[in-house]
Amino acid sequence: RHVADFQLSIASIIENSSGDCLAQDLHLQAQQLAERLKCDSVVSAISAGPGTVNFTINRELLAKTVLQQVWKDGSEYGVKSELFSTVPRQKAVVEFSSPNIAKKFHIGHLRSTIVGNFIANLKEALGHEVVRINYLGDWGMQFGLLGVGFQSFGNKEKLKSSPLQHLFEVYVQINKAEEDENTKKLAKDFFRKLEEHDKQALSIWQQFRDLSIEEYVRIYKRLGVHFDEYSGESFYQEKAQEVLNMLEDKGLLQKTVKGTGIVDLSEKKDLSTFSTVMRSDGTSLYITRQVNLAAAIDRMNKHSWDTMIYVTDKSQSNHFQHLFQILKLMGYDWAERCQHVSFGLVQGMKTRRGEVIFLEDVLNEVRSRMLQNMTSTKTTKETQDPVETAEKVGLAALIIQDFRGLLSSDYQFSWERALQSRGDTGVFLQYTHARLHSLEQMHGNAELTDVNVSCLQEPDAISVLQHLLRYDEVLYRSSQDLQPKHIVSYLLTLSHLAAVAHKTLPVKGSAPDVAQARLCLFHAARSVLANGMKLLGITPVTQM
Repeated sequence: RHVADFQLSIASIIENSSGDCLAQDLHLQAQQLAERLKCDSVVSAISAGPGTVNFTINRELLAKTVLQQVWKDGSEYGVKSELFSTVPRQKAVVEFSSPNIAKKFHIGHLRSTIVGNFIANLKEALGHEVVRINYLGDWGMQFGLLGVGFQSFGNKEKLKSSPLQHLFEVYVQINKAEEDENTKKLAKDFFRKLEEHDKQALSIWQQFRDLSIEEYVRIYKRLGVHFDEYSGESFYQEKAQEVLNMLEDKGLLQKTVKGTGIVDLSEKKDLSTFSTVMRSDGTSLYITRQVNLAAAIDRMNKHSWDTMIYVTDKSQSNHFQHLFQILKLMGYDWAERCQHVSFGLVQGMKTRRGEVIFLEDVLNEVRSRMLQNMTSTKTTKETQDPVETAEKVGLAALIIQDFRGLLSSDYQFSWERALQSRGDTGVFLQYTHARLHSLEQMHGNAELTDVNVSCLQEPDAISVLQHLLRYDEVLYRSSQDLQPKHIVSYLLTLSHLAAVAHKTLPVKGSAPDVAQARLCLFHAARSVLANGMKLLGITPVTQM
């Protein structure tokens, strides 16, 4: 089956093709055009399809050009394409992950973490300057409760050795006691002390925050994720008051009968849509929206970014729409360059111990399940560090399962499906990468200098080359809509094509120049596979 390298749709170049052109007319025009076009040193064949003109590139030129390009550009292959030549280099702030200290790190936070990391990786690869921000839930009444709870149930050793787990336990215990009026009063007092910058209260809070971040950093590292800045709600408490004053000065702040502060967002100014920015008791206690407004304004002053992207689940879409609208009303035109990338909900992710409470639970679970799979398969060679390999392969499985569909769609999580070694999974990508890597190990590294490209004329070789040629288009699509699925399906197809070629085009036992040319082809496939995996946040393994 011959597939053309490029296709021209006749309908796209006819002036009056408003859909009233008959199919047979288009076909006739395609034939007439194909007959008038001449082949040259680049195009080796031209034919007409149903309403299309098909071009086949000189096979040797295709092989030579693709292999040279992949070889020369290395990890920048696809990124250096002229598709991106007109795209201005920008500064992007990406806010993602953003868990609440002492509360569960739920699956929504995990999605935000891997999606935000992908967006930041992609922007960085395309030459943009990226600031990765983790905006922690590190303030609010929960810290009043925590402060009191720690005095009753806290343990300094446990706080040092496993802060996230210990603070969560304390929080659960004190919440049980919260019904008690006295506890409520103590918690309010402690939080008031924090708001008044009481030294002792602040130092306890600071310890909770610092130790939590230290542990987050360690766990994110296992995920292959890092942040340039750990920000948080605590940074913007004073500034939130300034925002209210600004809203008041601009005449945007209205009070309801009950005394709640609102901003009218309706077109006709009839309060058909409005956003609450202040509670009726006048406290900055504590409307997230105010604080987010303050944070957005502060970031603009600090980073003067070109685009700011918030990555959270779709239940917060309304919140961000309001946020951007208020900023615009305040006269900040840059609000139009803010973007909310939202994602759907994941159902049914449980570990063997039950519900997911900590990110570490997920990482340990995926590692142990993968290890079990690896030890039970006959084909598994002894790897040098099976635990490390299991973790990387398991993470690939999680990420690919998550990225296969549109981000906005909900999906049912399944360990079985995610960890299958056959089919369209992260395990299959890792397996393909490891196989291609060991092929290179076995036969020595490919050298491009003396490759005889006339040895790469088999259909299975051509399929891989054609696919490699398309990589930049896929990167471009993902850069336009920030959806990882384009890259995922590209890499899965690449792996399937490489697997077929690996079977039908043996290196071992072939004539030297054939072996060398095939080795080069497999090297190029592995190189592009590795590039794409890294963008998605996956660390390619070299043995499995």
